[in-house]
Amino acid sequence: MSDNADPCPKSAVSHGVGIAGLVGLGLWTLVARHYGMNGPNAGFAAVAACGVPMMLWSLLVDKVHRRASTGIDWTAPARPWRSVLDVSIVKIAGLWATWLAIAVFYCVARWYWSGDYRFSMDLFRGAAPWLLAASAPYVIWLDRRLVEPKDASYAFGQWVIGGAAGVPDRVEVAHHARAWAVKGFFLAFMLSIVPGNFASVVEWRIEDAFSHPVALAGFLIAVMFMIDVCMATVGYMLTLKPLDSHIRTANPLLAGWVAALICYPPFVLMGNGGPLDYHAGGAEWDVWTQGHGVLQWILGGWLVLLTAVYAWATVAFGLRFSNLTHRGILTHGPYRWTRHPAYLSKNLFWWFSALPFLSVSGSLTDVVRNSALLAVTNAVYFWRAKTEEAHLRADAEYRAYSDWMERNGAVPRFFAWVVGRKVRQGGGVQPAE
Repeated sequence: MSDNADPCPKSAVSHGVGIAGLVGLGLWTLVARHYGMNGPNAGFAAVAACGVPMMLWSLLVDKVHRRASTGIDWTAPARPWRSVLDVSIVKIAGLWATWLAIAVFYCVARWYWSGDYRFSMDLFRGAAPWLLAASAPYVIWLDRRLVEPKDASYAFGQWVIGGAAGVPDRVEVAHHARAWAVKGFFLAFMLSIVPGNFASVVEWRIEDAFSHPVALAGFLIAVMFMIDVCMATVGYMLTLKPLDSHIRTANPLLAGWVAALICYPPFVLMGNGGPLDYHAGGAEWDVWTQGHGVLQWILGGWLVLLTAVYAWATVAFGLRFSNLTHRGILTHGPYRWTRHPAYLSKNLFWWFSALPFLSVSGSLTDVVRNSALLAVTNAVYFWRAKTEEAHLRADAEYRAYSDWMERNGAVPRFFAWVVGRKVRQGGGVQPAE
């Protein structure tokens, strides 16, 4: 079936947003490499270097601020500030209470004050006075232009203030709490790993990177991970309605939260020594390919390709990357092949990089255990994918995209062929004849 006969639903993000971010990040990385700037602040500057061009492209080229999904009506005269002040004060109270709750959580959770997380905490402490000062005029400015200022932030503010502000909508209160829980948890993590990922690229010597296929693969993979981390961090930072990058909904399913959190510290199960650690008695791909140059080029190239797809899946989000949230439906880039290109590529990467079916210990037990635990890890990501789909299917646009993917997506059609089903033109699959 041709694309003209069955066109793919329009994506919420254009290709240009991610490309603009890549250009900015690439230029800053070259500058940092030239001057030897590999410290934490240079890493954070890399986030700004890709975030600012994406913002400018979104506003000046895509004009996302004009979309109805922002909830802003720029054509109507702005309300007098006095008419929205009561609503804005309630929202500001709710916002400050939210930040206070997140700050208390950071203080209670000891892991935030050691290791890489300390960089995140230092950034937050430095930014806090500026955010508090800017939040009040920003909320008032935005409320003057919103079609409906009494949103989830307002409901949460009502809940914080109590009866004097009216009865809050409990559904909206929960939405606000979930959205900020996502941002508070994942932004701290992403910021903590930015410096290390950026330094891993800046510190590479080009002559070393091109000295051997394993080294070249390692360098290119490091570049891809740096792109992924910087772009994703921008997404967690810029959840703003004027950019149409705000959180529409956060996943309300407990299973979705459990499946996601066990993949990240401090709850991660796949780390070294964790219950799903699949590396015991094993070795990475470079060990098994020593002395086999052709095999190193082939396997190294395949790992680079998988990492590139993984990074591309993040770049495609533009300003909107985030776990556990709906911020607009993507249908471009690798999302034209499969609903979950990042999960598919990273899980394949783990199989080909760890090679769990080989063991340096010579123990069949290690082989069986490692292979089984990686299979369980794959199942965790399959579970994550299904909980994300269950959340997003509340949106008619996602349902249209999901149905289109079943009919046209390369990966779903491949698996349908593997299990002996054929795609129906009206959507869905049926047994092959």
